[in-house]
Amino acid sequence: MLHAIVEELSNGLIESTNTKTRLIIRRGFGFRTADAVIALVMLCLGGNRPVLPRRQLA
Repeated sequence: MLHAIVEELSNGLIESTNTKTRLIIRRGFGFRTADAVIALVMLCLGGNRPVLPRRQLA
């Protein structure tokens, strides 16, 4: 707690990422492989936005 006060650091960003990851994994229940769930997490939280066919980048 001392570091949070002195350094003004928080683990809120990590906690929100963990919560989002858990929700995505729950949504992916029933996928055949873990690779599909990992790909879903990376797509939702990875930051890369692939260009879809017939769509322009905004």
